[in-house]
Amino acid sequence: MTHTQTLHHPVVVGDGRLSIDDVVRVARHGAAVELGPTALDSVRATRATIEGLAEDTVAHYGVSTGFGALATRHIPTELRTQLQRSLVRSHAAGAGPEVEREVVRALMLLRINTLATGRTGVRAVTLETYLAILNAGITPVVHEYGSLGCSGDLAPLSHCALALMGEGLVRDDDGEVMEAAEALSAAGIEPVELAEKEGLALINGTDGMLGMLCLAIADLRQLVTTADIAAAMSVEGLLGTDDVFAADLHDLRPQPGQARSAENMRKMLSHSPIRDSHRDPEACTRVQDAYSLRCAPQVAGGARDTIDHASRVAEWELASAIDNPVVTLDGRVESNGNFHGAPVAYVLDFLAIVAADLASISERRTDRFLDKARNNGLPPFLADDPGVDSGLMIAQYTQAAMVSEMKRLAVPASVDSIPSSAMQEDHVSMGWSAARKLRRSVDALTRVVAIELVAASRGLQLRAPLQPSPASSAVIAALAEVGNVAPGPDRFLAPDLEAAYEAVLDGAVVTAAEAVTGRLN
Repeated sequence: MTHTQTLHHPVVVGDGRLSIDDVVRVARHGAAVELGPTALDSVRATRATIEGLAEDTVAHYGVSTGFGALATRHIPTELRTQLQRSLVRSHAAGAGPEVEREVVRALMLLRINTLATGRTGVRAVTLETYLAILNAGITPVVHEYGSLGCSGDLAPLSHCALALMGEGLVRDDDGEVMEAAEALSAAGIEPVELAEKEGLALINGTDGMLGMLCLAIADLRQLVTTADIAAAMSVEGLLGTDDVFAADLHDLRPQPGQARSAENMRKMLSHSPIRDSHRDPEACTRVQDAYSLRCAPQVAGGARDTIDHASRVAEWELASAIDNPVVTLDGRVESNGNFHGAPVAYVLDFLAIVAADLASISERRTDRFLDKARNNGLPPFLADDPGVDSGLMIAQYTQAAMVSEMKRLAVPASVDSIPSSAMQEDHVSMGWSAARKLRRSVDALTRVVAIELVAASRGLQLRAPLQPSPASSAVIAALAEVGNVAPGPDRFLAPDLEAAYEAVLDGAVVTAAEAVTGRLN
């Protein structure tokens, strides 16, 4: 299957095979979503189970009772439609800035995927309507605050369920804010009047935090490769050695991510005239490079292995059917605690730690370029006329500010818990908060690495007439296409840093390097 076919091929839900890449395709690129071949049969079968319980004199949570600390009240049949409607309306209590469209689309996809497993007891019409809303590009307005990451991402999912009812605010496919009823009508979609259990099934999952985890993993996979590229260019520009990246040295410590990063750096530094200029041990008196150069594969490799661990957790969660109560495979309706976001929250926090450390070592390499005492013959701050020009002095300040912020964002959210619902929900994961801060950290890492690339590009060009490696030259050329990374008198720097950021974000840096090196890890 070609890349184009993969991009436009519909994502199938309800078959247990949803992947991280599928989430990204739907959330970011608008891929269509369709139900697996057996999804509706499973949904109808479990719905029959729920309807069989609706008239039972025995109370069943979410079917004939209130919710949370109010679960002790039995709700008569004539009030159950109002029960579901009231649940969604009251729980749509988010506050603060609007959450990004891609996050809401990921959240919607993941809830649809769980509904399509047939384990939640919703009606087929409810699932099909939710799917139609997603495919129409209608995105409910969801807010920054409201989820504790336990009993599901309640407030965010409730804002989406509200739209399913034709209430609340949404953005249409063009991004215009409007009433949900208006957007649904324009798309030819009928709102749903929720029946027993459906309100609970729509809001009781880890979908928001899981969606953000999937998006962060996709970003970090590309970023860690870009960080290897930047590190190799810094080693080259600072007259460091690639001897420490030899495969046999890394075989002595068989950490898989470390070996992959070292391989990337060897490929980047291959055939470098700058590196060849100081291979003679008699001419080069330096015994060892600083840690930020020599240990780059160990740090980036540890980040890689952490991303792999987070990916495994995400894949397990993508294969889950999370609701409470849940309809089991043998037809029982059972209360459970699978909505607790702890497993997801932990890896979200873990990723914020490694993102901060990747940024920290990147900033240290940039700082070495700017310090004439440590940059091996380059001008102070890589300035054209030091004193008249400040060069990249303040670009490093910008890096330092972001790294400092990332260290604060690395403080784990998952160790906190504030009890809720009159102590019925007395321990929560704060996974949504972990995901929100990770998104900010990933964006900052992208900007920090971009600044290192700008510094390395300028430093390498200042080594003329010696030339960088072919791979480094390709990256410099790619950055030059979108901004100015050449040495010279001071200029308005922010646009050049933003252009480099965009080149990291859209993968242009990796693409340029791989045009020379072949596939990087």
